[in-house]
Amino acid sequence: MIDIENLTKCFGNTVAVNNLKLNVAKGEIYCLLGANGAGKTTTINSLLNLVQLEGGSAKIGGMNVADEPLKTKEKLTYIPENLSLYPSLSGIENLRFFCGLSGIKLSDSKAVSYLKEAGLQVDSAHKRVGGYSKGMRQKVGIALAIARSSEVLLLDEPTSGLDPAASSDFATLLTDMKERGAAVLMATHDLFRAKETGTKIGIMNRGSLVDELNAADVTHSDLEKIYLNHMRA
Repeated sequence: MIDIENLTKCFGNTVAVNNLKLNVAKGEIYCLLGANGAGKTTTINSLLNLVQLEGGSAKIGGMNVADEPLKTKEKLTYIPENLSLYPSLSGIENLRFFCGLSGIKLSDSKAVSYLKEAGLQVDSAHKRVGGYSKGMRQKVGIALAIARSSEVLLLDEPTSGLDPAASSDFATLLTDMKERGAAVLMATHDLFRAKETGTKIGIMNRGSLVDELNAADVTHSDLEKIYLNHMRA
């Protein structure tokens, strides 16, 4: 579902992503690790068609995002580190509004059911988002992915700043989306969650994918050693 081939992006004289090749199939969670400036966010932005590439291609569902920017966005939901919602609107109203932008009309009861499925308590769904914690806002994002039947999730540091319980809840929701057949690409600094949640783990350093691992094949300790060795290289 996600196919990146020989992707290269530069900002001036700085090579942000260098000849990157990366693939995520349906029912996979690909966790992309790397330090700040490694190229993780630029990789995700390429899939959103927010940057013009110097070389290579980024595809969603077999479609080149540069050639089919609207059709590819119909297949995905993007959840950034800080999800922007309308603070004066409730969780229900936010979900109905953003679904409406996709041409999906939701009743209040249907919106509540999606929010509940995403782990948000029913009483919270009726409250203004301005009073939500970060974890609650992220659950609205997951509810949007469920409501839109998104085949692809693009996540940029979605658990940054979450407490351990909220991070665990979010990881459970991602596993649920994986079991629905979604292809998930998550940029993260969290080695523990990458090991626990991911099916594949990629490590980026200075714009290049320097390693790729099956999460089931490494221990937490092994992953930490491998990661640190690459960062020190």
